[in-house]
Amino acid sequence: MTNDTFRALAHPLRREIVERLSGGEATVGEVTRDFGVSKPTISRHLKMLEEAGVVTRVIDGRTHRLALRPETLAEASDWIESQRERWERLFDVVGEYLEERKKRR
Repeated sequence: MTNDTFRALAHPLRREIVERLSGGEATVGEVTRDFGVSKPTISRHLKMLEEAGVVTRVIDGRTHRLALRPETLAEASDWIESQRERWERLFDVVGEYLEERKKRR
């Protein structure tokens, strides 16, 4: 997994796009409605999501439909989960150490 997914999800506007697409595919207009930013700004954000593999775009005439790529998000989720498990194990070890020190006093 690359850092591209996390970089793509780092911006709140891009996270909002992903959240809106979680309900299923939609047009660019549907996904970006009421953002209050310029079309070039929307295009840059969508480009980053596409390049990271988070979103796909299908063009049918003048209609651009977007969809999430769940496998890309699953990779990021798996990495986060593995880190959570690792830190929980480390905290358990520290907790056991501290409990042992308390008993020695």
